[in-house]
Amino acid sequence: MDSKSPLVPRWRTVLTGIRWEPMFALLAAAAISFALPESLSVGPSWLLLVLVLLLLIPTIISHQVGEHSWNHFFGIVANAVVTAGLGGSLVLLVYALPARRDTPAMLLTSAFLLWLSNILTFALWYWRLDGGGPVVRHSHAPYGSRAFFFPQLQIESGERKQMGAERWTPEFVDYLFVAFNLSTAFSPTDTLVLSRWAKVLAMLQSLISLAIVILLVARGINVL
Repeated sequence: MDSKSPLVPRWRTVLTGIRWEPMFALLAAAAISFALPESLSVGPSWLLLVLVLLLLIPTIISHQVGEHSWNHFFGIVANAVVTAGLGGSLVLLVYALPARRDTPAMLLTSAFLLWLSNILTFALWYWRLDGGGPVVRHSHAPYGSRAFFFPQLQIESGERKQMGAERWTPEFVDYLFVAFNLSTAFSPTDTLVLSRWAKVLAMLQSLISLAIVILLVARGINVL
């Protein structure tokens, strides 16, 4: 196709407008079900990924045409589907440990994948809900976050301007960093959690990670 064709810049605009990082995180969280044994999958192993792929179609289209309310709705539904899959697999993991149907190596791998899915899932929730969503956050720049107090806000405006970050707003990686800390240190570390809904989600995420660690330790003691 001729590089001067009007279709080329149009497709470049479409591809640039897609939020690649959260989309890949959503697909990764759904694809984890493929790596889990059948005993820990809620339904067929392909079901969760297919549902997410189907929901991504209207999510991307509504974002491209500027229907942000529908984009927000489909994004929440997709997050809820992944969260339901994570919760179901965690329940099945709890029942699988005392039954000892799977090998210790398989259970260890499955627990790690669920721990990773926990990080991705809650990072998506923080990114989707904070400040009314990514579109609202960017329209209220600078900053835009209402649920978290990121360390960038603690820098004086003059210094932020010198750093080229005077209109800084949190992106998906910033929420992924918070979610990772909550699952490893059981604390948001340098980021304060302000909103009550964010505090509830942060407690739930830390509780899930702690439960996975306790289950693995208990299983390891039984093996020894």
